[in-house]
Amino acid sequence: MPFVLFDFHTHTFLSDGELSPIELLRRCHVAGYTAVALTDHASPANVDMLVSALARDCRIAEDAWGIVAMPGVEITHVPPGEIDAVARQAAEAGAELVAVHGETIAEPVAAGTNRAALESDYVHALVHPGLLSPELAQLAQRNGKWLELSARRGHSLTNGHVAAVARASGARLLVNSDAHAPGDLLSEPLARRVARGAGLNADETETVVADNPLEFLRQIGRSLPDISPVP
Repeated sequence: MPFVLFDFHTHTFLSDGELSPIELLRRCHVAGYTAVALTDHASPANVDMLVSALARDCRIAEDAWGIVAMPGVEITHVPPGEIDAVARQAAEAGAELVAVHGETIAEPVAAGTNRAALESDYVHALVHPGLLSPELAQLAQRNGKWLELSARRGHSLTNGHVAAVARASGARLLVNSDAHAPGDLLSEPLARRVARGAGLNADETETVVADNPLEFLRQIGRSLPDISPVP
């Protein structure tokens, strides 16, 4: 099977990205993406509006270009005690992917965010989790949560640590771009370099960039389409 490009963490100008949802989806299609999630920053104030708006452009992109386009959210800087409620709100609004902005060392994320994300039934992925403890990596494995190796500057500084605790616990990893601009989008070489740079060997890299995204799609009830050529 030829390499298939996936990305489950991107941003539009509905939060702090540069592009409209439909332009980001177009650029992803032209860049060779098969599946992408739009995961703008969400809080109780904007989650319903955000999911509704992203879903409209995702439907248009899927119809026009055949790309798997998923409306999602990244719950960001929400107090840990409110994360489960906001994740449930996002799911009920129609978010296909609910991620939580983890305790990256690059930002002042509240302590307890990683645990709250991993304990919520409504969260799929903990992104850039920073110096995730072995205990919480084990919790991620037990609860079927996905951990991110980030291609984004700053957040990527702890990729090696995340890979190590995920390997020890059996937690599953995804490589994502956390794209905010066109130049941030993934390519096959970049996705592989992120995985290898985190200390994964060749077999582990293949699992993370090729096999795990397919399993993730199955988990959230999606499958691959017949991809139309770029006109």
